[in-house]
Amino acid sequence: MARIGAPPETHYTLPSDFSAALGQCVASFGWLEEIIKRTIYALDRARLADDLTEEELQTWLSRMSNLADDSMGTLIEQLDAAMRRHPGLRDRNRITDHLGEIRLHRNLLCHASWRPTEERGRWHPAFVNTKGDVQRDPLSVDDLNRIRENTVEIGARVLRVMRATGIQGYWAGDDEA
Repeated sequence: MARIGAPPETHYTLPSDFSAALGQCVASFGWLEEIIKRTIYALDRARLADDLTEEELQTWLSRMSNLADDSMGTLIEQLDAAMRRHPGLRDRNRITDHLGEIRLHRNLLCHASWRPTEERGRWHPAFVNTKGDVQRDPLSVDDLNRIRENTVEIGARVLRVMRATGIQGYWAGDDEA
């Protein structure tokens, strides 16, 4: 059987500029996940009744603490549901669709194995998604910078949704040193 590409034990060291851009993308995905969590919290908090019992409040707080372990896909679903429940929010579908695109980039960039290409400055992310789709196109630093910029842009839109609730999105303890 013919080998397709390098043997699996071959590890390639990415060039510094490429790995820095990749690292910035991954960092922006983490920031976006935090923004989504805080927005879900703000949307849900804004609609809670003022006369909750202690038990009801603890149940809600427990549910909110479980957000920490959710995957980006689940967070997007929960954000979409929270936006549906909050009256007057515009662009819910566009925000959710854009977040879905970013999630695909996140999965690719966080889980790919990188291979050099014949094109200088472009690297191939060896990755097959859960649907069996193979990533065919190599990426450059410019591609990574665009993905990061798109991630920050949608994060800013999600922040505006959070701020529309009147809740600034701070966690308990944010003010502690």
